Amino acid sequence: MRLDIGKEFDGMTVRDLLTYKLELSRRCISSLKNHEKGIVLNGEKVTVRAILSEGDVLELTFENEGTEVIPKDIPIEVLYEDDAVTVVNKPAGMPTILSHGHYEDTLANALAYRYRDKDFVMRAVNRLDRDTSGVCLVANSRRSAYILCEQMKDKEMEKKYLALLDGVIDAEDSVKIIKNLIKRKEGSTMMREVSAGTDGDIAETHYRLFATGKRYSAVIAEPKTGRTHQLRVHFSYIGHPITGDTMYGIANEQISRQALHAFELTFTHPYTKEKMTFRAPVPEDMIALMKADGIDCAEL
Repeated sequence: MRLDIGKEFDGMTVRDLLTYKLELSRRCISSLKNHEKGIVLNGEKVTVRAILSEGDVLELTFENEGTEVIPKDIPIEVLYEDDAVTVVNKPAGMPTILSHGHYEDTLANALAYRYRDKDFVMRAVNRLDRDTSGVCLVANSRRSAYILCEQMKDKEMEKKYLALLDGVIDAEDSVKIIKNLIKRKEGSTMMREVSAGTDGDIAETHYRLFATGKRYSAVIAEPKTGRTHQLRVHFSYIGHPITGDTMYGIANEQISRQALHAFELTFTHPYTKEKMTFRAPVPEDMIALMKADGIDCAEL
C-alpha cells in the first residue's frame, strides 16, 4: 500500500498514522514492523517512530503481501469481481489469509488459483475469522487497497453481521451501543478482552434485536471499528456470547463454529465511485439452528 503524505499528516509519527488514522490493530502493526519491507519511507525502511513530512511517500507491506501464496483449486463463491475489487462469500472453516498451519487452505490460496495468470497479491480489506462466514472484500491493487482503507478509516464502509447469541435478550435491550476499550488478554496471543483500565484500543459496536427464540437471540450487529474478535468479545462482555464460540463462550453440539455471518457489506467502488452493496445468504448451519429454536430469518 502506498500513501502520499499530505499536509494533514505533516509532523505525525508513523505509529500515530497507523493507529489513529488507519485504525490498524496492534497485531497488524506488529506484522508491519517484523516484515522486511513492512514500513518504507521515501525508499528507506523506518520504524514506527519516524516523523512524517508533507510530500513523503510511505509504503506499507502487510502480512503475506510479497509472500508467495500457493495457488489451490478451492471452490469459492465470487459475488463480484473487476480490476479493483473481488467480493467473495467466504464459507465458515476457511481462513482468509495464510497463518501458522494454514498455508494451502485459505481464501488467499483460492484467489491465487483464480488469478494465476495475473500478478496476484492478497490484500484482504475485511479479514473474517476462519469460522465466520459471509461477505469478504479483497482489493486487487495497491491503489484500491489504499482507497478502501481510507473508507474504513472514515467509517464510510457499512458492515452488517447476523449473530446468534446464547440467551434471550430483554426487549429493553433491543437496540444498543457497546463502546469500550479492547486489549490483548494477558498471557494469550489470541484472546482479547474488554479493558478495565485505560490501555487498549477503542471498539464500538451497534446492534439491534432481530428475533428471539426459546434459547437464543438473533441480532444484527454493525461494528463501527475493526478490532480483532470485536463482536465475539463484545457479546461475551454483555453476557450473551455468540452461540458456539468456544473461545469466548461455550461449545454447542448443534453447530461446529461461532454462529456469526457477515451478511451485508456496503462500500464505494474505489475507481467508479459507485456505492455498492453485497449480501451473502445465511448459511445452512445457522438457518437450521435458528429454525430449531423457533427463529425465522427469511425476512432478513
